[in-house]
Amino acid sequence: MVDYSVWDHIEVSDDEDETHPNIDTASLFRWRHQARVERMEQFQKEKEELDRGCRDCQRKVAECQQKLKALEVADREGEGAQGEWQRLQAEAQELRKEEKTWERKLDELHRKEKSMPWNVDTLSRDGFSKSVFNVKPDQEEESEEQKEQKHKTFVEKYEAQIKHFGMLRRWDDSQKYLSDHTHLVCEETANYLVIWCIDLEVEEKCALMEQVAHQTIVMQFILELAKSLKVDPRACFRQFFTKIKTADQQYMEGFNDELESFKERVRGRAKVRVERALQEYEEEERRKRLGPGGLDPVEVYEALPVKLQKCFDVKDVQMLQDTISQMDPTEAKYHMQRCIDSGLWVPNAKPASSLDKGEEEAALLSAAAKKAEDKEHP
Repeated sequence: MVDYSVWDHIEVSDDEDETHPNIDTASLFRWRHQARVERMEQFQKEKEELDRGCRDCQRKVAECQQKLKALEVADREGEGAQGEWQRLQAEAQELRKEEKTWERKLDELHRKEKSMPWNVDTLSRDGFSKSVFNVKPDQEEESEEQKEQKHKTFVEKYEAQIKHFGMLRRWDDSQKYLSDHTHLVCEETANYLVIWCIDLEVEEKCALMEQVAHQTIVMQFILELAKSLKVDPRACFRQFFTKIKTADQQYMEGFNDELESFKERVRGRAKVRVERALQEYEEEERRKRLGPGGLDPVEVYEALPVKLQKCFDVKDVQMLQDTISQMDPTEAKYHMQRCIDSGLWVPNAKPASSLDKGEEEAALLSAAAKKAEDKEHP
């Protein structure tokens, strides 16, 4: 026979369907639950105190018994040892009485606990203290070198197909091509299209750049949709085309705004690339012009006084000698040394009989420099 009497009295905070209209029902149920929880805590505290008292008493009884055994082994003929043995016997008897009292209180508490009505917190208990899920660890994030190598390999294999997609114009054509080449629906395709747009703008192929830019935004919208849905892009690109072909005005305006913003970014990147290329070209040309002393002859010429510049312009050596003679010796020496370091002229030239016209001018300039130096140090 199964005893179902335990179900006769179950304490539930909200077991009354109706309450007095002047009573806040939610507050009443909350108060009942709080009172029940406090009673359970008090009962648990009382139970723990009884358990602790009973264990302490049992420990004292065991210690007293050990002392008695030790005295039995020892010599009991002495009066002092006999008195100690009797004292321990009396103490052990008192402790046994106290132990029975604690046990009786515990039995009463257990009977009281069994008679207490069940409630929400005692009807059931947790069967497991934890749950374990067999989850695969996340893959480690790729390094920049790995991403670069992955992109390079993908482009080498599918560059022609990516360019074909970039040249398409109609929604249906793009959808069909991606359906036949689903491997193109990925970040590598989008990255290649971005770089291609910048290259086209640098080459001033503006109309073609705008066409490829349109397809770039198409691919980026597909990737964003996949990210929001948390699925593989290859599984949702058809949803994008279905949505874009039936899109309302607001969605199309968002697409076109992003397209125009992307074009502006491409133009800005192309401009920066052109400026950087010009700077690199100018720097390379400047390095080629550097003289034996590491100075740029163009910069040296522009830094010369106007009178000296005129001498170089007309290539009048006598005029240059006269101009140097009239200048401050320190200033003249400074400018002549810079001309030598930049290669504007070469000192210690060959004899005049073996010089052509340009070499002769360089030799005369060197002589003018020597004359100015002698004037400074006679």
